[in-house]
Amino acid sequence: MTDSYDEAVTTSAATDPVMRWFREFGRAPRILGLDVARGLAILGMVGAHVGEMPSFDPLDPSTWLALVRGRSSILFAVLAGVSIALMSGRSAIPGRESMPGIRLQLVGRGAVILVVGLALEMLGTPIAIILTLYGLLYIAVIPFLRWSPGRLLVASGVLALVGPAVLALLAALTLFPSGPGIGLVLYGSYPLTAWMAFVLGGMALGRLHVERSETAVAVLGVGVGLMAVGYGLGLVGAVSGLGRAGSSGWGSPSGWAGYPEALAAADPGAAVVAAIFGVEAHSGGTAEILGSGGFALVVVSVCLLLSGPLRWVLLPLGALGSMPLTAYTVHVVSAAAIGGPGGFPSSNAFWAETAVSLLIVTTAWSLLFGRGPLERLAGRAALAMAGRSVAEPSRLDS
Repeated sequence: MTDSYDEAVTTSAATDPVMRWFREFGRAPRILGLDVARGLAILGMVGAHVGEMPSFDPLDPSTWLALVRGRSSILFAVLAGVSIALMSGRSAIPGRESMPGIRLQLVGRGAVILVVGLALEMLGTPIAIILTLYGLLYIAVIPFLRWSPGRLLVASGVLALVGPAVLALLAALTLFPSGPGIGLVLYGSYPLTAWMAFVLGGMALGRLHVERSETAVAVLGVGVGLMAVGYGLGLVGAVSGLGRAGSSGWGSPSGWAGYPEALAAADPGAAVVAAIFGVEAHSGGTAEILGSGGFALVVVSVCLLLSGPLRWVLLPLGALGSMPLTAYTVHVVSAAAIGGPGGFPSSNAFWAETAVSLLIVTTAWSLLFGRGPLERLAGRAALAMAGRSVAEPSRLDS
């Protein structure tokens, strides 16, 4: 009888952490719906990197997997803005006295993310690593931390509506310059103006009691409206040809005498129009920002609304989304290791295998250890940058 009792106690002790995780994971102060949306963004980016799919056609269901292209990284950026708002006070704008510590913690986190991104780029995969820009965004948002939701939304709207056209005009006037810095923040796969629009919009959402159902319903309506406007604009551009920039068949001018001819060949007017109507993935066009930004808001709102009634079903996705830096890194490293030097795996089967593996591994890690390893590293770097002890609680850990 004693042996049976001891065995029961041992079994109970072993299962208690598991049951406690099932009961408590994703509860306040975490918001499970955001973790679920972040998990979907990770799986979508995996598909965009390694999946094989035709161009998206809304009338052909066989092409719908192509929705992950471009939109997954945009969802990731919107959620980054939400996270930054939650880290820096949630619905309350941080006070001036707390700003030095918050700024330094964001710099510390951004630095870790940037370094991880650079390390992943060193693997030489064809993946356009988002983490390098992601790390910079943590620093770029610092001037906006005390802005009200209204001001954040206005800034996001201005960047979405005006930013692409201004960048296109500057590129044409300067005859499409190139350079590491320009490629990173202005004219690469992740132009800063477009991605700041997503992050600032996400920050506004994070300040508006994102955990409330009524907020999610309102965001759903806004998202659908933005999708209609953005993709409608893109459809007009596609039908009329306005969304395609003309060929820049100019040659390098030899001094100011040749500049007018080169400028005419660059066709600044056509470049500006194409930037407004551009809707293709990673085009950075106004139509893409509005349409795909709206799509991201729809996904976030649906995840928030479903995370309550479907909590048990969505826990693995939530676990994946609770450690996005770790999951993204594991995905890129595993793809590089499997493909080998100069190779890269690409198939929907590999996408499915990676997705299942990530869900299993991150759920097990969350159950056994809690936060992801790279998330712990970023948290420690944030505290160290702010000159705080690791044992101290941090506002940026929620």
